[in-house]
Amino acid sequence: MVSACASTPPPPPAPPAPTADEKMSWILRLEDERVLRDPPPAPPPVAALGSRSRGAVVVPPPTPDLVRLLGDAQPRIRRRAALAVGRVGLAEGVTPLAALLADPEPEVREMAAFGLGLIADRAARDPLIAALSDPSLLVSGSAAEALGLLGDTSVAEPIATVARDIVDSGALATPPDGQADVERGSPAGAFRLAVYALARLRVYPALASAVLDGSGQPRVRWWPVAYALQRLEDPAAQPALRALLSDPHTYTRALAAKGLGATKDRAAVPALLPLVTGGDRLIAIEAIRALTRIGDPSATPVLTGLLRARETPTALRLEAIAAVASLGGEGVADTLIDYLGDPGPAIRAAALEGLARLDAEGFVFILSGIDPDPHWSVRVALARVLGTLTPDVGLHRLKSMLNDTDQRVVAGVLTALAHRRAPDAGSILIEKLEADDPIVRAAAARALAELAPPEAATPLIDAYRRGLDDTTYVARAAAMTALARYDSADARRGLNEALADPDWAVRVRAVSLLQKLDPGTEAASRIRPAPTRDGAEYRADRVVNPPFSTELHLDTDRGPVRIELAVLDAPQTIESLTALVRGGFYDGVTFHRVVPGFVIQAGDPRGDGEGGPGYTLRDELSERPYVRGTVGMALDWEDTGGSQFFIALSPQPHLDARYTVIGRVTSGIETVDEIEQWDVIRRARVWDGVTFAEAPR
Repeated sequence: MVSACASTPPPPPAPPAPTADEKMSWILRLEDERVLRDPPPAPPPVAALGSRSRGAVVVPPPTPDLVRLLGDAQPRIRRRAALAVGRVGLAEGVTPLAALLADPEPEVREMAAFGLGLIADRAARDPLIAALSDPSLLVSGSAAEALGLLGDTSVAEPIATVARDIVDSGALATPPDGQADVERGSPAGAFRLAVYALARLRVYPALASAVLDGSGQPRVRWWPVAYALQRLEDPAAQPALRALLSDPHTYTRALAAKGLGATKDRAAVPALLPLVTGGDRLIAIEAIRALTRIGDPSATPVLTGLLRARETPTALRLEAIAAVASLGGEGVADTLIDYLGDPGPAIRAAALEGLARLDAEGFVFILSGIDPDPHWSVRVALARVLGTLTPDVGLHRLKSMLNDTDQRVVAGVLTALAHRRAPDAGSILIEKLEADDPIVRAAAARALAELAPPEAATPLIDAYRRGLDDTTYVARAAAMTALARYDSADARRGLNEALADPDWAVRVRAVSLLQKLDPGTEAASRIRPAPTRDGAEYRADRVVNPPFSTELHLDTDRGPVRIELAVLDAPQTIESLTALVRGGFYDGVTFHRVVPGFVIQAGDPRGDGEGGPGYTLRDELSERPYVRGTVGMALDWEDTGGSQFFIALSPQPHLDARYTVIGRVTSGIETVDEIEQWDVIRRARVWDGVTFAEAPR
């Protein structure tokens, strides 16, 4: 009777369904932590005794899980989860992503293919080959790109078939404008991705079958074809590259010149020489480099004439100095001596190194009359030079430079001492493992990796531990890399210790080093989740669902540059950059690296390429291509982004899906062209659609 009177406990209330923004915040956090899901929750509590709902189970909310989100009802969530699974990079993600290649939405299938490419596991090979036949070019092109990232040369022919079918269809009878990017889902976009993949795989016959006719001439006169042909450096491509050298578009001609230099095609010299003074800077740069690699001394008079002309831009002067130093010839030494007093530190450094290469004995005489340069970078160049001279000439002066007041110079001296293999270099380097400056310690460790003296193993372990107090990872990572040279029990213990490093980037490096010593190691399973930055935002609207297209405004010595930031593709990186701008981090920072025709780079307060914000960022790789004006995060290796960024001066497809794209220059690209090494960012501001974020003034 009591039983009959008892009321049935009500069913437990279901937790509210997570919103799309909540799911997106899960995706961002799990991606940043480099895990596919949160650990399972603790057993659910049981209602207290005496409650009318005694015995009822409280239903917990769903556990954040990227793999489960691949089956979400919203295509937007499925697509973004697929990218996150790829960025996490675990082999466990291959099977669910391969299943997603059957999704009804082409954009989801496309991202599943791209994610498989990021994981780069050979188990994805067959599903991706099948995806090459997808009715959507958006998907087949992404599958080709992913197969190229896998690095399996056996897939070259199926990829070539995709490119060949597009050419045979006539879709590229009139290729896109040579200066323009193309949509991934167009025939040109899929063709571009396929030839880039063949270039990555370095399989010339497959590439040639897709882009050349029976006589070895290009079927498509478009710069991606020139890019792929030059990338393989196969002499069989010379006839096609010579044909492309006369194409009207800058990129096509520049890349063709680069390829002719890489294959050392002497028959191309008469066609290359006029390009040096033809007026197009990018083409001239690649023509000079090509002539240098070919090694034809007939180029010297043209190059020395370029150096003597007052109107020659700095970028061309730098290339010409390196070229004449390599080629030699009458009057070259006198021309370079004149540049030792140039107002530009980069020019002085290039002239210094050029003279040493041209005539080492004569350089010793010149060196006796040179005072220490006021710019630290030129003194580093001198250290490099001294490291190449005979010990009786350069060693004494090189050692005296260890007393330089600028620690960036000291780091350069240590590198030169190792290169010179000075008799007491080992003891000097071990001593410098205790230096105050972390970059000096890093340089010492890298140099010890080159020399590997037996007594350095224990000091390197100590150096790693000392580096735990640094705000930068570089000294610890360098110590680990050197330690791996010893392959001893102590070395392995030291590397295993680094698997718990506070910086994810160091953990990643430790795993790669341990895998080289022991391919069967399970070290990779011991480093997750990745430690994340304190205060990292995963729920904020500006990160999860940004309402505006954010812009970075740079006021440089050469003029203003405006960059549209990739807030959707790289939200964590943009969040970090905005915070740095607000704190004035970039104000007064130099462009410390300028490679003509390639990139300009800034964001290092030290100026030597070793500085950063005191933390690292996870890569946020995307499908955005590296074309002229693309802005990317600089790296030492994967997941080492921080504050340094670079701007591409021309298309650089080999960087695609390797470096985080943070934006693209929308105004001021001509200013970017004119920036020289050591030019300064006077002020940086971020426009969020409402206000400017910048340092207080």
